[in-house]
Amino acid sequence: MKKISLAIFAVATVLLVPFFGGSAIWYLGGAHNLDIDGVAGVIDRPENSITVGEQWTAYGSDAGGHRFSNAAQVSLDNVNTLEVAWTYQTGDLAGKPDAMGRAAAEATPILVGGNLVFCTPFNEIIAVDPGSGTERWRFNPEINLDQRPANQFVCRGVSHWQDPDPSADCASRILMGTNDARLIAVDARTGARCLAFGNNGEVRIDPGMELWWPGEFQITSPPAILGDTVIVGSAISDNARVAAPRGSVRAFDVRTGEARWDFDPIPRAESRHSAGEWQGAGAPTEGHANVWAPMSVDIERGMVFLPTTSPSPDFFGGLRPGDNRYANSVVALDGASGEVVWSFQTVHHDVWDYDVPAQPGLYSVWRAGAVHDVVAQVTKTGFVFVLDRDTGEPFLPVEERPVPQGGVDGEALSPTQPFPAVTPPIVPNTVSAEDAFGITWFDKRECRKLIAASRSEGLFTPPSEQGTILLPFTGGGANWGGAAYDPRRNLLVVNMSNLAHHVQLFRSEKLTAMREVFHDSEVAAQEGAPFGMKRETLLSSLELPCTQPPWGIIAGVDLDSGEIVWRKSLGTTEDLSAAPAMALGTPTFGGPAITGGGLVFIGATMDHYLRAFDVSNGAEVWRGRLPAPGMATPMSYLWQGKQYIVVFAGGNARSGTRVSDHLIAFALP
Repeated sequence: MKKISLAIFAVATVLLVPFFGGSAIWYLGGAHNLDIDGVAGVIDRPENSITVGEQWTAYGSDAGGHRFSNAAQVSLDNVNTLEVAWTYQTGDLAGKPDAMGRAAAEATPILVGGNLVFCTPFNEIIAVDPGSGTERWRFNPEINLDQRPANQFVCRGVSHWQDPDPSADCASRILMGTNDARLIAVDARTGARCLAFGNNGEVRIDPGMELWWPGEFQITSPPAILGDTVIVGSAISDNARVAAPRGSVRAFDVRTGEARWDFDPIPRAESRHSAGEWQGAGAPTEGHANVWAPMSVDIERGMVFLPTTSPSPDFFGGLRPGDNRYANSVVALDGASGEVVWSFQTVHHDVWDYDVPAQPGLYSVWRAGAVHDVVAQVTKTGFVFVLDRDTGEPFLPVEERPVPQGGVDGEALSPTQPFPAVTPPIVPNTVSAEDAFGITWFDKRECRKLIAASRSEGLFTPPSEQGTILLPFTGGGANWGGAAYDPRRNLLVVNMSNLAHHVQLFRSEKLTAMREVFHDSEVAAQEGAPFGMKRETLLSSLELPCTQPPWGIIAGVDLDSGEIVWRKSLGTTEDLSAAPAMALGTPTFGGPAITGGGLVFIGATMDHYLRAFDVSNGAEVWRGRLPAPGMATPMSYLWQGKQYIVVFAGGNARSGTRVSDHLIAFALP
């Protein structure tokens, strides 16, 4: 996950009670009422055309990231009787208390070989009994807990590969990338290392240059598997330097660990330059454009789909003029060669940290009696892009629109950016001083002054020395939790955050002074660029957002028409203060899962609940209490005739919420 500074709600939500009582219904009816009440009906689609959802065998339920289970035992009629079926604790809370302060529990388990398998933030792989939660085996790669990981200690999931020859050594294997940049293979039956893979069951990824510190380069998302090839991306610390580690995607033989190909989204040879893509005096020295979020695979087409990030650094691009093709893009590669089949750029010449943050969704949309294979991509900007899977051309129309100009000295902004022409943004992307939120005259005036003193001309207002408001903030909109797709309704369900960042550039010679003055803020050098940067969540001194609630959103989008069918607030202030809970929404980390019973299950919020929503209209129908926020994507499966819904409830240290180490399964009595 790209670095975000969150310090919200911790002090002043108790002050809201005298103004709003115990709810925020009054406020949600105000100027920024985001609620949409619609109904998504079941489409006239042959049942045999739905070929996904049998069991949850990959991070996103399948290689295409549907996050859909056709298990229907739990339904709208009985969901309110769900109860905890079993609980498993990893032991990290008691055994690694210091490291837990730098960790985020973001893993989604997979069901393979009769085991439920997941990873801890510290890359321990654990297999438990799907019906009881009893531990079956455990593998510890013994990563260095003293390192300072750029993106916290994170492991979002593991992947599974099955050898066609079941008698082969390590025929069923689990693969995982680690925080210290290793790719590891273990036997799915026992957890023992697959010794023929790499060196003693692991391949060490070479970042290609000396790191500034251990943890600058890590792997946080599950590998992609295509045939007998395993493919990994990387997460790299933001804004340290221009000449940062390369964001290459690397492919290996899944049996031996032998390197097969690598793809660097940034062209290193001058012969690969073109006028509209990468310009400059010589070949780029920038790093990044990496793939830190999960990838998707189309097995039939033999293609792998990458969500790429911005080149380094995030907030100044004058050294890399042009659109910076393949960065901030959905890139479709030939899985056998690593060659580009097509690409679609969601942000040209990114100077906002608006990278592509989530797994591309490979869905089959039913339109006019025919199936259309698409790639649906949710973004930090609050947009949903839907592309033809074979060509990358927009399936739902996209248009280039003029955006604000006037960057800092030496900047090379794009005059236009791509906007979906049909689907409006899921969350707001403009804020003015008149829109400022506050619960008292004092803090509202404070927020108004902050906004009025900054550049705030809507989405894609360039970073400035004056200070610029970025809405959505650099955590989204959407983030790594991505979206889920209901093939019976053509309905994409996605959760997004609705907060703003204040980003200010300063001349590089002022770095020391800025760090002394703003020692509690994120101040980064962007070494090699003429400007450093300061980034803060846009808050009042009461530590409440200056943007109007709801601050967390869940929505359903029809991928045939592009219409937002329903949109609701997600999350409450419960567990954030001693005040009564208010439905103001909270920033969200993690994503949704959809089941055949017509339900959306999601944790993601800063309060301690797993929730169920009616997928047709977004109505909340159930809440299950958790020991800590479930900031991971849940999953569901059938085991011995019983349906389970499972979520890793471990919180996120950076969000300031409670952290824990519980894997929790819910089922009917």
